[in-house]
Amino acid sequence: MSRTPPVSDRPPCRLYLITPPAIPDLAAFARDLEAALDAGDVAALQIRLKDADDAVVLAAVAALKPIAQARGVAVILNDRADLAARSGCDGVHLGQSDGSVSAARTMMGRDAMIGVTCHDSRELAMDAAEAGADYVAFGAFFPTETKATLHRPDPEILTIWQETVEIPCVAIGGITAANAGGLARAGADFVAVSGAVWGHPEGPAAAVLELCRAISTTS
Repeated sequence: MSRTPPVSDRPPCRLYLITPPAIPDLAAFARDLEAALDAGDVAALQIRLKDADDAVVLAAVAALKPIAQARGVAVILNDRADLAARSGCDGVHLGQSDGSVSAARTMMGRDAMIGVTCHDSRELAMDAAEAGADYVAFGAFFPTETKATLHRPDPEILTIWQETVEIPCVAIGGITAANAGGLARAGADFVAVSGAVWGHPEGPAAAVLELCRAISTTS
């Protein structure tokens, strides 16, 4: 994940995977992750275990990070810059109450990828960009069972962002193969998906393949 060039030279939208909120069987999930990452182009994996204690989070990173990094997929930890730095993740994703970009940068170093949730607010996104974030995330665009959501931005926010700001934007929330293409056309550099991959009836590999096809036919 890197800074976005001018719109005319913008690369294709890519997939940003997010783990389920809980991983009861880490070994089984690791196998699913391997299958998913081998099925199509994935830019990043966010390890998001909101209610887990530190030991569980660190164990998940230890098991999943080598799988992702061996395939050139960036590993981003949700919320916790301290644990991201401690476990050697490539970056951290911060909610609005998870600390500042500058504090995360101090903990993780200049090369870390730091993303910020900005809901439906260009103002929050501009603040994050000015603070040095590497990407901003807008959403939830659609209803989702993965987490409770209060904000429902219009896809136009992606278009406006793409036309005015250079750092990448991620679309998140209720994204499936049926609606990912519209967000990619609107200007998302990445689409973040969780439930539609891990809960796919034909398995995560089939889900990734469908999603990659959906977002690759938007140019």
